[in-house]
Amino acid sequence: MDDPYQFGQIAAANALSDIYAMGGKPLFALNIVGFPSKALPLDNLVDILKGGMDKAHEAGIHILGGHTIDDEEPKYGLVITGEVAEDQLIRNSTAQAGDVLILTKPLGTGIIATAIKRGTAPDDVVTRAVEIMTTLNRSAMEGAHEVGVHAMTDVTGYGLLGHLLEMCTASGVQAVVEFEDLPLLPGTRELASQGTIPDGTRRNLAHVKPILTLAGPVLETQEIIAADAQTSGGLLMAVAPELADRLVAALQKRQTPAASIIGAMTTAGPPKITLRVP
Repeated sequence: MDDPYQFGQIAAANALSDIYAMGGKPLFALNIVGFPSKALPLDNLVDILKGGMDKAHEAGIHILGGHTIDDEEPKYGLVITGEVAEDQLIRNSTAQAGDVLILTKPLGTGIIATAIKRGTAPDDVVTRAVEIMTTLNRSAMEGAHEVGVHAMTDVTGYGLLGHLLEMCTASGVQAVVEFEDLPLLPGTRELASQGTIPDGTRRNLAHVKPILTLAGPVLETQEIIAADAQTSGGLLMAVAPELADRLVAALQKRQTPAASIIGAMTTAGPPKITLRVP
């Protein structure tokens, strides 16, 4: 991001997701900063830290300190400490065959961020992407607790397919993803079709290829979008089929950015994901 305040907000929201993804409540945070003090104005650092602080306050916590080093390019993140009752802990290793998969934010932030770097992202596309990346996953986590889910993870750097692979591997189940049911940020399809693709997204796709099966006329662009490396993405939930509609309603009541049924866990077995289009 060019705006340092937004940069700080997004980084903080991204860090907080690791607590929310396990059903936890954040308690406090520490800053971790790398900053080129001789190359950029310190006012930029002030704005980054203010963005992180404001997002932490939105989450109901304080930043108690941290560590800063001189570095060649700006880096910022948070170490978050949280807590959760043992019987409320949500893992990524407890999905069950037959579970419905629900995603709480649209995909495309990696592709759009690359377009921002290249100067090809339309203003309205950037605005919506920033809005999504700065949205906390707290309300989505609360919906998961209200209804009860079998498993959950956040969708960040490894992309949807990468994090789903982790869930399948840890849980011993296989999955199918319906591409046309994936929520996408505006501009994602168009930018991907133009070749605006992060290197991290290509690495993600290469990583999942050995266990990925394509069903229907799946385009390479669609594979790429499903593997797009996200920043501050949503929560991916595996829930019993009889509770899926209740969970969607609970998420919609909390106005999560998406509450989309995107597929299901199919059968027990070695990790395998089927990406399907009609």
